[in-house]
Amino acid sequence: MARIVFDLDGTLIDSAPDVQGIANALLADPALTRPGARPLSLPETRRFMGEGVAVFVDRMIASRALDAGRRETIVARFLALYEDAVALTRPYPGAAEMLRQLASQGHQLGLCTNKPVAPARAVLRHLDMEAPFTAIVGGDTLDCRKPDPAPLRATFDRLGPDGPMVYIGDSETDAECALRADVPFLLFTEGYRKGKGGLSCRAAFSDFAELPQLLATFA
Repeated sequence: MARIVFDLDGTLIDSAPDVQGIANALLADPALTRPGARPLSLPETRRFMGEGVAVFVDRMIASRALDAGRRETIVARFLALYEDAVALTRPYPGAAEMLRQLASQGHQLGLCTNKPVAPARAVLRHLDMEAPFTAIVGGDTLDCRKPDPAPLRATFDRLGPDGPMVYIGDSETDAECALRADVPFLLFTEGYRKGKGGLSCRAAFSDFAELPQLLATFA
């Protein structure tokens, strides 16, 4: 059996609509931003995601020419809203069923995400997707985030020493993290990838029905 670690946002779930809602609530707050700040579109939101809340806020501030001196306040407000932002998030088709199938087959499943642990667990509970995971490492678990390989290595360590390793994600950040951790990488092509090429991966897939056959080469 394999040790299989997944990314979360853009890989198992599409959380961009909820993240967009947080961002636009903050942009509409005159105490935090400048009057008339334009809301983020959904494509912008997806482009800004993937490297943690602080980087998302940095990109939002730069795109709307906001006062960088309010960065820490905006980050704090974002985090305060994040755990309850689950209403619009949906799993990608087949993702939840695939997780249950893999767990029932005896694979050890982990999650390595740049989303903080509390919001990650909250959205997984909301979607009834938390149970299959033996280990969850978030963006605030260590003092670094992906693409630093340490969070991914820590996730595999929590799954135990036995079984081949594979990491599944959707983005340039995930691909770089897997490369730096020296772990085989499978790319889910329907997520938040910013470009269309140039990613190093063992294989790519667009439908979770394809995943068991790809994983059979690691088991």
